[in-house]
Amino acid sequence: MAITSANQLELLQTAEAVAREKMIDPGLVIEAMEESLARAAKSRYGAEMDIRVKIDRKTGRATFTRVRTVVEEEVLENYQAEMTVEQAKPYFEPSAPGREQYWTRDGQVIDTKEAGGPQIGDEFRETVPPVDMGRIAAQSAKQVILQKVREAERDRQYEEFKDRAGTIINGIVKREEYGNIIVDVGAGEAILRRNEKIGREAYRPNDRIRCYVKDVRRETRGPQIFLSRTAPEFMAELFKMEVPEIYDGIIEIKAVARDPGSRAKIAVVSYDGSIDPVGACVGMRGSRVQAVVNELQGEKIDIIPWNEDVPTFLVNALQPAEVAKVVLDEDAGKIEVVVPDEQLSLAIGRRGQNVRLASQLTGLDIDILTEEEESKRRQAEFAERTKLFMDTLDLDEFFAQLLVSEGFTNLEEVAYVEVDELLVIDGVDEDTANELQARARDFLEEQNRKALENARALGVQDSLVGFEGLTPQMIEALAKDGVFTLEDFATCADWELAGGWTTENGERHKDDGVLEPFDVGLDEAQNMIMTARIQLGWVDPADLASDEDGEEGETTEEAEA
Repeated sequence: MAITSANQLELLQTAEAVAREKMIDPGLVIEAMEESLARAAKSRYGAEMDIRVKIDRKTGRATFTRVRTVVEEEVLENYQAEMTVEQAKPYFEPSAPGREQYWTRDGQVIDTKEAGGPQIGDEFRETVPPVDMGRIAAQSAKQVILQKVREAERDRQYEEFKDRAGTIINGIVKREEYGNIIVDVGAGEAILRRNEKIGREAYRPNDRIRCYVKDVRRETRGPQIFLSRTAPEFMAELFKMEVPEIYDGIIEIKAVARDPGSRAKIAVVSYDGSIDPVGACVGMRGSRVQAVVNELQGEKIDIIPWNEDVPTFLVNALQPAEVAKVVLDEDAGKIEVVVPDEQLSLAIGRRGQNVRLASQLTGLDIDILTEEEESKRRQAEFAERTKLFMDTLDLDEFFAQLLVSEGFTNLEEVAYVEVDELLVIDGVDEDTANELQARARDFLEEQNRKALENARALGVQDSLVGFEGLTPQMIEALAKDGVFTLEDFATCADWELAGGWTTENGERHKDDGVLEPFDVGLDEAQNMIMTARIQLGWVDPADLASDEDGEEGETTEEAEA
């Protein structure tokens, strides 16, 4: 693509040919040519000069113009491209458009008679003879044009594909590099990494392939289009293509969990009572789901009816296993599932696959117990609580078992519950109930007294003892951990009190919290620490309130947007 000044139309013909080939705007190619011609002119007239080139879009004629800008005296550095107001005055003579010398202000040609003298920012333009390029200059110009064309092509590709992230795309396999598949997607190339392929599937050049566009990034070497066949969203999009009810919004895919190439679970819900979501996804004789299975290399798919009731949804998610009982702990985000003994292997699945997919689908940690294991655990808890009431309240075994059977689990519940709840127990009258509560309170008060004595012996100060929300047992635990004053407490982190998780070398490790045995959660720990800081004057409550208001305002604006 050598450029010469002999044939002016050659510039336009070259620009149009390149633009057609690369599917970009011809104007971008001409701009690249103008820049390359300007570089060649600077090598001829001087690198410090400000030489600009304009190519006429109709005739191909290139006009070379030297520009000098009026600047303040103290910032004048380049005498070849800049001049002061005083230096500009001799050049400020009557001129008109089309002449070899003229002045512009804000990009517009001005009449020097009416302009009233040069001003900062005015530009003095002077037409200079065009440059005949030598071989080296022509090669340099070619490189500039190619670079500009590549940049324009990358921008076009990025603009074309940035909105296609999250959709399915069809392509043709071009080649394989270190296990990664390079896919021709029409106006560019995309990459399917080996860890995004299903199982051991292999492709040959010119094979057709269907993938999910996982991400599109703008990078220095051009837009990078990352594909995936293992993403859960790929399955969801395939079902959207096969099931018209999903495409129309009558059926919604609520969650997808996959073990790529082996098994998957997909939860669906119907917003039309007359349409069965599972049946619609299966299709006549399984035609719809079979089309998805074939695309996913035979991956078995369980279609689950979604339910807003979490235990019911979990029972569905563990299919084909039967569930006897579900115990949900929403605060801890955990759930226990009790299954018949003969259903245990089916509920867990091969290598834990079934329970793992159900956990991904529901977003909960699932513990699976057999009925026998759950019965043994309940018996152990019953015996432990019975012994607690026998030892602390001086009760016989039968009476202690009555308390446990009525749902009492600790001394605090016995000590501070309404008397009426004790009177419902067989054989308990008002005097007996009062006596039970008195014994429980006496025991708890004695425990508190001993805990406080131990804490003071360790060095706990009154500022911490008087802090509302901390029990004597909590204060004793803090003292054993080296927290003696309110100042010490205020410097603690929430996870140091409530516990948390850290990740090291890709493995998660549990950090035990000082107050974790007392069921203190992260939110409660944060509130207590912030209260201590306010009491010490470290934090202004007004600033705290304004920060919260600001966050709420941002949230509102985001919602409105």
